[in-house]
Amino acid sequence: MAKIKTKYVCQSCGYENPKWLGKCPECMKWNTFVEEIEDKSSKSNHRETFVIDKSSQKPVNINSITIKHEERFSSGINELNRVLGGGIVRGSLVLVGGDPGIGKSTLLLQVSESVAQSGKKVLYISGEESESQIKMRAERLNAKSENLFIMAENNLNIIEHNLEGFDPDLIILDSIQTVFTPDIASAPGTVSQIKEGTSRFMRISKKMGISTFVVGHVTKEGALAGPKIMEHMVDTVLYFEGERYNTYRLIRAVKNRFGSTNELGVFEMSEKGLQELENPSKALISEKPENASGSVIVSTVEGTRPMLLELQALVSPTSFGIPRRTATGIDFNRVNLLLAVLEKRAGMQIQNQDVYLNIVGGIKINEPSMDLGVILAVASGFRNIPISGEVAVTGEVGLTGEIRGVSYIEKRISECRKLGFKKIIIPKSNYEAVKDVKGIEIWPVENVRQAINMVLRGE
Repeated sequence: MAKIKTKYVCQSCGYENPKWLGKCPECMKWNTFVEEIEDKSSKSNHRETFVIDKSSQKPVNINSITIKHEERFSSGINELNRVLGGGIVRGSLVLVGGDPGIGKSTLLLQVSESVAQSGKKVLYISGEESESQIKMRAERLNAKSENLFIMAENNLNIIEHNLEGFDPDLIILDSIQTVFTPDIASAPGTVSQIKEGTSRFMRISKKMGISTFVVGHVTKEGALAGPKIMEHMVDTVLYFEGERYNTYRLIRAVKNRFGSTNELGVFEMSEKGLQELENPSKALISEKPENASGSVIVSTVEGTRPMLLELQALVSPTSFGIPRRTATGIDFNRVNLLLAVLEKRAGMQIQNQDVYLNIVGGIKINEPSMDLGVILAVASGFRNIPISGEVAVTGEVGLTGEIRGVSYIEKRISECRKLGFKKIIIPKSNYEAVKDVKGIEIWPVENVRQAINMVLRGE
């Protein structure tokens, strides 16, 4: 009897080694190697049957290529359409990742119902839940369309067999880590199975013109589980994020071959599923306290959408030798940099103060225009002087304390004016473009010291 040969494969990057290693030499991660059976017969058969097709694609001149505009259809959810670039592209493969329990399956079942209601045929494939479990969630979401079909299966061969002649317009696979092909002698969720599953669904999407959404699990670090090549193979990668104990959910596109990667969709989790927030600014700043120090409204832009967020800072004397610095929703290293600028350029001695920063609503923002908000919120908390609720701020801060210009300044000001703000503090370099705007008072600033004096002293 022939000896079964095995190999060890890194589940993070796909690196193969004949022996087990504690640390992967490719991605430098620990304890990621899993033993898999090496099937050499399938490799040799693949090489023997490979022939060059004379009718295969030949090199063509770039000027002779005609552009075909992608055909889109609506997902029925405007926030998702925004992130996808205007709707679902026919024949596209979309990967959706997010933490467990964040609402991925709920969102995709709502998408399935909306698309099915428009007259298109939808197939929802689950390798994690039974048909009755999906039905229970569908009743809660009121998903009862006759064009919505459910299949609880994780064998790729059976799934492909059922697709022949069925011809759906949209496929939902929940999730790629649970499906497997019997041709590969390894467990579901391993690198080999994930690569094969993604490759086969990519062929199904492109060959049959079926739009496909694939759910991907994430690791404890928050990255998509499996090899990085999976993200390269698909057309679009969406991340669904938010705090589990907060009702707000965000969906971002980190890769999109058919649209922008800067758009943001905002939802609120309710008993009836995910509800769209068409005006997230109003919801996020509605509970701002009056006459409370350390609270400021910041005008930011995610993609092409302007948003107003409440940034809070708590500054108190430390009880330890080294003061504590905590930041929620904003980059921690950026906060430390801005605190150093505040000490050096504005003369505030906060080296013996604990500083806690938080963006209300559980939202994470990395846009540079948050810088001026951080500076003013900490200054307000340190001096215990409240910032007027009629003032919004925006601006990037440099290491010399200068206030640098930001993009989409007209949209930011328009959003503030729409929500009733009387004043907005902006970088002086942006002032020329908007100085004639009516309905809101615009205060241009050059440096952090001027901004602090203007807000806290009314100068």
